[in-house]
Order: sequence, then C-alpha cells, then structure tokens
Amino acid sequence: MVYVPSEHSSSTYGKGMENALSNTTTAGLSTETKINIPFNHNLTTNQELEYIREALLSGRTSGDGSFTKKCKAWLEQQTGCASALITHSCTAALEMAAILANIQPGDEVIMPSYTFVSTANAFVLRGGVPVFVDIRPDTLNIDETCIEAAITSRTKAIAPVHYAGVSCEMNAIMAIAQEHDLLVIEDAAQAISAQYHGKPVGTMGHMSALSFHETKNIMSGEGGALLINDRTLLERAEIIREKGTNRSKFFRGELDKYTWVDVGSSYLPSDLIAAFLLAQLEQSEYLLKRRGDIWNYYHETFAVLEAQGLVRRPQIPAHCQHNGHIYYLIVQDLETRTALMAHLKAKGIQSTFHYVPLHSAPAGLKYGRAVGSMEHTDRLSDCLIRLPLGSAMSMQEATQVSTAVLEFLLP
Repeated sequence: MVYVPSEHSSSTYGKGMENALSNTTTAGLSTETKINIPFNHNLTTNQELEYIREALLSGRTSGDGSFTKKCKAWLEQQTGCASALITHSCTAALEMAAILANIQPGDEVIMPSYTFVSTANAFVLRGGVPVFVDIRPDTLNIDETCIEAAITSRTKAIAPVHYAGVSCEMNAIMAIAQEHDLLVIEDAAQAISAQYHGKPVGTMGHMSALSFHETKNIMSGEGGALLINDRTLLERAEIIREKGTNRSKFFRGELDKYTWVDVGSSYLPSDLIAAFLLAQLEQSEYLLKRRGDIWNYYHETFAVLEAQGLVRRPQIPAHCQHNGHIYYLIVQDLETRTALMAHLKAKGIQSTFHYVPLHSAPAGLKYGRAVGSMEHTDRLSDCLIRLPLGSAMSMQEATQVSTAVLEFLLP
C-alpha cells in the first residue's frame, strides 16, 4: 500500500520528518527567504520504515543482506542485465567500472563536459584522462557525431551520460565502440526506467551506473548500482566490490576460505539503505507516474513560451521514453536566468541551474582535455534553469511555479 498525499499533506511520516526534509531540501539558501516549494521533494511510501525495522531485527545490517539481494533481483528482473551490483553510491559504481575497464595512467575516456564530476573523477582516480566533447543542442546528451574525432591510440572507453533521463543515441555510440574496440560505460545516474527503442537505458553498454541519491526518481538517501551487461566482467566485478577478495564465492560455499585476489574497495551499502531502497523500487511505477504528471503539466503549460521564442523546452526523440527526471527551460541568456531565479526565490520557489562544464573547471583543465567546439555546452551552462520537480509535489504547487514563470517571461 502506498501513502498518497492530498494536495496539502506532507509526503513523509510526521512533522519531525517533514521538518527534516525541509531542512535538507533548502540547504544553502538564505535563512531570510522562506521556501514554500523546494526544488526536490520526493515521496516516501508506508514501507520504508517497516523494511528498515525488519533489517534491524534480522541482526544483519551490513552489506549484502537479504534486502540488498532483493534489490539486486528486482533490478535484474526489470532490466535484464547479467548482474546488478548494489553500491553505496553511483560514484562508487562508476569507480568500480573504471577498475573493471582496466583504466591505466594515460588511458583516455571520451565523455560530455556537461555532466557531474563523478563521471570524470572515476577515471582520473585510475590515472585516466577525460576527453571532453560537446553535447547535442536537442537532448543535451553527448553528441555522437563528435566522438570519432576525439579517438586516439590511447582511447579506452566512451562514457555517455543520459541527461535528464533521456537516452543518448546508443545505437550510433555502440557502433563506434565496436569499430574501434572500445568499452562503453553508461552513466545512467538519472535514467532509471527510461528506454531507448524499447530497451531499458543502462543495458546497452558493457556496464552502466545508476544513482539512488535523494534527488533521483527512486531514492535511498545515498545509493547506486552497477549493471553488468558483459558477462566476461561478472566474476571480477564481484571481487572488486568485495575489497578485492573472493568472499562472495566463499559465502556461496564454492570455497572453504576467501582471500585477497585483486584490487578493490568496500562498495557495498548497508542493508538498512537497501531496505529503504526496496520499498521505493517496489512502488517505482507509482512514484514515476506522479513525477511524470508534473513534468507533462509543465511541458504543456510552457508551450506558449516556446511558441513566442522566449524559451526552449526539453526535446524528447520519438524513440526515447524518458522518466521525467528533470524539467528545465533554456532561456535566452545568463541575465534572464539570473533574474528569473531571483523572481522565483522571492515567491518562495527554489529553482537552480545545473552543471558548470568540466572542461573549463580547474580540475578539468588539469586532468582532462577538450576536443572540438564546446559551443552548446558553454551556452547551456549559462541559460538552463531547472524547476522544482518531485514525486511528492502537488499539482497546486506546480501551478504556482508555472504561474510565476509565466508572469516573469510573458511580455
């Protein structure tokens, strides 16, 4: 059973939790501004606390307990991947992928500059070199036509990022990877339950990383998963996740003792986190629908702005099924965005921009390099504004947001 909030009800378990959520979602804002509509406000079901209680009573709260195994089975059944390894974050999943890809000092990994720092950091930690290319102006995903020009003799992998839960052009990317014998590591942090030509996003590359951070559609506070699609990577992935040991084989009774056999680290989440996550996964269809309803409302409401050339709305290719992760508008310039955000803030509405391009960041200049024009990346960084969106958001709140945007932008 799911707790369904009314238009004015809290989405959590009581006033204490409501206050805690309010404190976290408005972090970083001036205490002088009262935020009535936070940027991120996700729904919890009736089951999270019950599952956490069960995990506590079981006496097994460390990694790979019964709830972790249930989350693993759910993801494998839903995606059809060879193995889903639950991790304590998407960053951890990406770091595991970099080890599995055997990234060595000087090896290059092609990726968009318009992404979160974890995409690049995972490879830099192994001595790899992020090679940044521009994004498409329509989906804001990596421009697949820029990839081949960035390939050198040191290129080891491609790391496409599925921005806002909209798939990259994976057919073209996989064809390039096959031709040049490259690995493909999908950063699917934002893309759970999204599809590309009817296939689950995250199942087309050799590996993919998912996020269950509190800002994501399905969340557990912190959390992630590494989906393994290439079966040749399965055994080593299991070892890397267990501190470089063959401990998993020992627990399955395949060995009489376990030992250190490879590099690795502690990438397992507590079973308490997995208990929370399982409740979210089981109600994912409902949670995604609530989020999608708000996304669709925004999209229909802001059509008038796009028709007048005042903004550009998200563009979803016909062969992509998105998951409503982000609703953004691309306004005309940085000044307009700054003024619009100030206008929304004055009305108690929290909005935000997104990534500062990695190719121009201090660490990006130090550890990586850019290939070709970054025209679309640079402009987008100045002009994109993200609006409040979450599974706990009411249609009344969405109406308040859209009204505030319209009154500012319409002449």
